[in-house]
Amino acid sequence: MATSTTPTTIPPPQSPLLTSLERDGFVILPSFIPPSTLEALRAAGARTTALARSGAWPHIRTLPKQFPPWPADASAGIWGVQHLLHPDLPDHLLFASSYFSPPLLAVVAELIGGGCTADELVMELYNLLVRPDEDFELRWHRDDVPADAGPAEERERLARPAWHAQWNLPLYEDDSLIVVPGSHRRARTERERAAGPYETGLEGEVRVKLGPGDVVFYDNNILHRGKYEKGRERMTLHGSVGCVRGGKGRTRNVLQHGVGEWVGRCDFGGLEGEVKARAEGMRERLVELGKVSGDVGFFSKEE
Repeated sequence: MATSTTPTTIPPPQSPLLTSLERDGFVILPSFIPPSTLEALRAAGARTTALARSGAWPHIRTLPKQFPPWPADASAGIWGVQHLLHPDLPDHLLFASSYFSPPLLAVVAELIGGGCTADELVMELYNLLVRPDEDFELRWHRDDVPADAGPAEERERLARPAWHAQWNLPLYEDDSLIVVPGSHRRARTERERAAGPYETGLEGEVRVKLGPGDVVFYDNNILHRGKYEKGRERMTLHGSVGCVRGGKGRTRNVLQHGVGEWVGRCDFGGLEGEVKARAEGMRERLVELGKVSGDVGFFSKEE
C-alpha cells in the first residue's frame, strides 16, 4: 500500500554575494560600471566638487567633523558633498541615472535579502566623498550602534535585520575604507573596545583596495573607519538604498542627513522608462516613511 507524503519545499539557494556579505561584512564587485559612465561621472563629480569648495553648494561634509549635522561653511575645508539627488544640483539627473540604474538596484535587492522586492525599495542617501583639504581620519565606529554600547546592547543591535544596502563606488583608485572583517556579527573584543579612535593594527583589519569603477557593498555595522589624504585625488560615490520594512529606525539614519528638506521637490522627469518609474516610486516611499516617522533627530553626537 502506497504511503502518501507531503511535498517538501526546498528554499532557493542563497546568493553568493549575500553569503559573502553576511560572512565578511563586505563584498567587492570589480569593474561595475563601464569606462564611458566612469568618465561622465568624473566630469560631474569635478563640477560638483568645485561648487562645494567655492561655497556655492551648501550641502557639504566639513572638516574636521565626522557626523551630521555639518555647517554649510566650506572655509575650513570639506571631505564630502551631500545630496547628489537634490533637484537644485546641476548634475542631479546624471547622478540619479547611476543611483537608480537597474544593474545597481538588482544587486541592492539581492543583498538586502529577506524577500525585499523591487517595489519595496526606498530612496535613501547619495553623496560624494572627496579629497579633503587637509589629511583627515574617521574614528572606529559602527553606523547604527553607539560607541558607548555595552556587549549585550551591541549583540542585540547587530542581530536586527539591516533592511538596506550601502556601497562605495570610487571614480579614482581608493583604499580609504578600513574594516575588521566579520565584526558585524559580534560585539567588540576587549582589545577593540580599548583601542584608540584612530588606532592601527587591530586584529584582522584590512584596507579595502578599489580600482576606478569597482564597487564595495558593506554592512554599515561592520567595525570600520576611514583615512583620507589631501594629496590624493578622491571622488567616491557613497550611497544607500533601503527597504520599506526598515521602518522608522532606518528612516532616522536617512533623514538625519537633511534629505527630508528637499525630497518632496525631487524631479526625475528627465529620466526615462524603467529608471524614471523606479526613481519616482522609491522617492515616494521615502516621503511616506518620513510622514509617519516624525522628528528623527541625530544618531551620533560630536563635541
